[in-house]
Amino acid sequence: MKSFDVLIIGGGAAGMSCALVLGSAKNKPFAADKKIGIILHQKASALASGLFNNVLGLKPGTTGKQILEEGKLQLAETYPHVDQIDKEKVTNIEGQAGNFTITTKKNTYIAKEIVVAVGPSNLFNIEGLMEYVEPHKDLPPAKQRIQLKNTNHIVADGIYVAGVLAGFKSQFAIACGSGAIVATDILSKWNGGNPTMIHDSIEE
Repeated sequence: MKSFDVLIIGGGAAGMSCALVLGSAKNKPFAADKKIGIILHQKASALASGLFNNVLGLKPGTTGKQILEEGKLQLAETYPHVDQIDKEKVTNIEGQAGNFTITTKKNTYIAKEIVVAVGPSNLFNIEGLMEYVEPHKDLPPAKQRIQLKNTNHIVADGIYVAGVLAGFKSQFAIACGSGAIVATDILSKWNGGNPTMIHDSIEE
């Protein structure tokens, strides 16, 4: 049974962004021995049907399908120590901070902390998290979207939520930023509570 310091659930904009930022800290002493995983269940990702002309850094005409495919490749090539778990869907989470058990339709994993970054569909059905589900506060009621109750991305001790499921608007750049915020919060915790951001530089 694989175990992780942090396991990200969801391979869309928020989840992938979170994984990339966490992975980028691999050379820092406080993160060198951390085990990071991401469950890339992307089948129902709204990102797959997107077309992006208004995102800084993306070539106009970039599709969501491209981002999903190239994002996995970017993560694998740049931060291969991040364990990508493909084609699995989480069905149950139980336990507490430091010792969560995450069950998919195929396997079971252990994690000290989890980041939930799946879509805001009202079909959300991860047992162990249902008590936190509420109607989305920033999307039209007619869309019947949900979010997880949270304060600054924290659902409960050891459980983070990112992206639209955290209550943000359904905008690619916003979801990416949300995932990055969660990652830097986790890095700060690993770094003894010191505010931590990871920036590469061409001068290094």
